[in-house]
Amino acid sequence: MDLLLQQALPIFFLLLTIIIFSRKIRAGDGKTGHRQLAPAPGWKLPVIGHLHHFLTSRQLPHRLLRELARKHGDMIRLDLGEIQHVLVSSAEAAKEVAKVMYGGVNLIQAPYGDYWRQLRRIATLELLTAKLVDSLRRVRESEVLALVRSMAAAAGTGATTVNLTRMLYDFSYRIISLATFGDVSEEQEEFTKPVQKLFGTEELLNRIHVVLDRSARSMVAQHQAARAAAAAKEAEGMRSRTEEDLLDVLLNIQEGGDATLGFHLSTDAIKGFLLDIFLAGSETPSALIEWTMSNMMKHPKVLHEAQSEVRRVFGERGRVAEAGMCELSYLKLVIKETLRLYTPAPLVLPRECREECRISGYDVPLKTRVLVNAWAIARDPRYWGEDAEEFVPERFHDSKLSFRGTDFEFLPFGAGRRMCPGMTFGLATVELPLASLLFHFDWKLPPGVEPSSFNMDEQFGVTLRRKNHLELIPVVRLAITLCPRFNYLVCSLISSSFATG
Repeated sequence: MDLLLQQALPIFFLLLTIIIFSRKIRAGDGKTGHRQLAPAPGWKLPVIGHLHHFLTSRQLPHRLLRELARKHGDMIRLDLGEIQHVLVSSAEAAKEVAKVMYGGVNLIQAPYGDYWRQLRRIATLELLTAKLVDSLRRVRESEVLALVRSMAAAAGTGATTVNLTRMLYDFSYRIISLATFGDVSEEQEEFTKPVQKLFGTEELLNRIHVVLDRSARSMVAQHQAARAAAAAKEAEGMRSRTEEDLLDVLLNIQEGGDATLGFHLSTDAIKGFLLDIFLAGSETPSALIEWTMSNMMKHPKVLHEAQSEVRRVFGERGRVAEAGMCELSYLKLVIKETLRLYTPAPLVLPRECREECRISGYDVPLKTRVLVNAWAIARDPRYWGEDAEEFVPERFHDSKLSFRGTDFEFLPFGAGRRMCPGMTFGLATVELPLASLLFHFDWKLPPGVEPSSFNMDEQFGVTLRRKNHLELIPVVRLAITLCPRFNYLVCSLISSSFATG
C-alpha cells in the first residue's frame, strides 16, 4: 500500500500542475465569459501571480513594465499576488482612466468619496494656494541664502567635492518644516527620520506607522499648546505671534475656523496631512534639483546656456530673487525636460475601480487597481519623436505641452482628481535654489569623471532618485556680500579680462 501511494503521489502532483497551468493559460487569453479583459504577460503562477517577472528581472519596476507593455500592448493585466492590476502605458488610455475613474485617511491614500473630496478641498483651497505659497517667499529666500553660504563654505578653495544629495535634502527638509510648523525642531527630526527611510526603497508605510503616529501626535499637541498660550496672552492684552503655518491652518479648520466643510477634521486626518506634506515636500523638490543638476553636468552646453541666462538676468542685482524667476525661460525648459525624463513618481498612484468599467476596449473588473506608467509614456517615441530618450530642453520651446495634467503624454504630477495639489509649492522650492546654485557657482565633475561617463543610474522608490549620491565640485564665482552690485562689477571685470586675455 505504501509503495502504491509513493508511486501515485508524483502522478497526482503532475496532473495537478497541468490542470493549474492550463487554467492559467486560458485565463491569460483575456476572455472570461462575455468580458474582454486586457491581455496578461504570460504565465500566472499560484499565489504570486505575475510577480515572478519582477523577481527574476534586474530591471527597475518602471523599466520592466515598459518592456512588458512593448511586448503585450499598451494595456495589460497583472495579478500582483492576489490583487488584480491593469497597467496603462499610453497617453490615450491614461486620458480615459482620468475620465472614468476617481480616485487610511491621508490625502494620498484616501478612497474617493465625500471625505476625500473635503480633504482635497482643504489641500487646494486652504493649504497649498498660490497666495499661501507666495506668502512663504521670505522663508524660501532666507533658506536659499543659507544654502548658498553653506555651499560656499564647503567649496573651500574650489577643489573640494561636495555631496549635493545631502545638502539639497537638508534644504528641502528645512523649507517644509518652516512652512508646516514655523520652525525646525528635534521633534520634527524624529518625525522625518522614518520618512527619509522610505525614499529610494520599497519599504511599506505601515512598517513605520507606529513611529510616525507617535511623532505626529506629539507635534500636533505641542502646536495646540502653543496656540492656547498665545490665546491666553491675547486675552490679557499681550501680543502674540501672528504668522500662521500650515499646521495652524489645519488646526483652525479643526476648531471650526471653516464651518463650510460640513465635517469634523480629525486629528488622524491632520496627521495624514503631515505625512503627505513631508513625503512630497521634502523629497520631490530635492530629487528634482538633483536630477536637473545631473542632466546639466551630463550636457555642458545646456549648463552653459542656463548659467548664462541666470547671470544675465540677475547679474546687476547680485543675488537671485523670486521676483525675477519669470525671466528664466531657458531654465524652465531644462526643468521641464528633467521632469519628462525623470518623472518624480514613475507610476502614478494606483486607482481602484469602484465599479466595472471599460478602458481602451477592455473590461476592467470591480476592485481592479489601475497603474499608469507615466515614466514610459514620457519616453515614448510615438509622442516625443526618435530622440525621446535624449535630454533636449529645446523640444519644449514654443510648445503648448503642460505638466498640469491636461496633456496625458506628460504627467509628472499626475492628472485629474488625483493630481498632486502641491505642484505650485514644489516648483517654487525648486526654481529659486537651482537658479542660485547656477548664479553663485561654477560646477565641475570630480577628477577622472567626464560628461560622457557621468553616472545617471536610477533607484526606484517612493520618488525616483539617483542610485548614487550626486557629488560635484563647486567653484565660488560670486560670493554673497553686503554689496551685491560690487560683486557684479568685480566679476564683470574678471570676465572681461579673461575674454581680452
